[in-house]
Amino acid sequence: MKGIILAAGKGSRLYPMTRPTCKPLLPVYDKPMIYYPLAVLLQAGIRDILVIIPPGEEGPFYRLLGSGGRFGVNITYEVQEVARGIADALLIGEQFIGDDSVCLVLGDNIFYSADFEQSLRRATAHETGACVFGYYVDDPRAFGVVEFDEQGRAVSIEEKPRFPKSNYIVPGLYFYDNSVMQIAHELKPSARGELEITDVNLAYLRRGDLHVVKLDRDFVWLDAGTANSLLESALEVKRVQDQTGRYIACLEEIAYQRGYISRQTLLRHAAALDKTLYGHYLECL
Repeated sequence: MKGIILAAGKGSRLYPMTRPTCKPLLPVYDKPMIYYPLAVLLQAGIRDILVIIPPGEEGPFYRLLGSGGRFGVNITYEVQEVARGIADALLIGEQFIGDDSVCLVLGDNIFYSADFEQSLRRATAHETGACVFGYYVDDPRAFGVVEFDEQGRAVSIEEKPRFPKSNYIVPGLYFYDNSVMQIAHELKPSARGELEITDVNLAYLRRGDLHVVKLDRDFVWLDAGTANSLLESALEVKRVQDQTGRYIACLEEIAYQRGYISRQTLLRHAAALDKTLYGHYLECL
């Protein structure tokens, strides 16, 4: 399975913060925002990763992540010249995906749970079709809303409905088999001129091939796309880390635990960060 991070948003809702730098490079507490979706892909066992970035941002991203060797993965980059919607990431990454399945994650979404890897294994276990997650929110009107029948099967998905049929939304993490490429090529722009990821999910739903994994109510999902949510995300990351003693989205830790890097490499990275709490955390692993 290949992994794609869509990190090409202009971040206009975060102006003036994002005038000198793009949104995925902003800090969320003690780590750059893009560390969080990248952590999801590592936890899912995905090691071939494409990061889709805005024009002119190749240098900053490469200085931060390089080619992925630091974390034992392979990272390449593509530029999204014009923002055409989430589903456009699939077309940009067509050659990268090839004949493989793909996981697409948004660059400003944060996922955390003590048993998140179990949920990811459930998602990657599906060899055919699509798998997305259902996350309970009090007010789902600003999101793609998924409706379930009495047996817990998804029966509809609506994008930003005025009258939601459930409180479950689809956060920005999607698993697709390779037939998604045909679906992506057949998409038509929505009224707002974008290729909607909801239309991709609806195509799978109509075929009876959409699986939805409901996340527990104590699961942490954050969308750091506005100034308020960016602050709330940072505070939540700090709260979880202080309470549990475990770091969210510590890429070196995940890479070490999965055998992508050696302990010697881990300690070398820790030494380079010895003046930070992050570095001290790595030393104690």
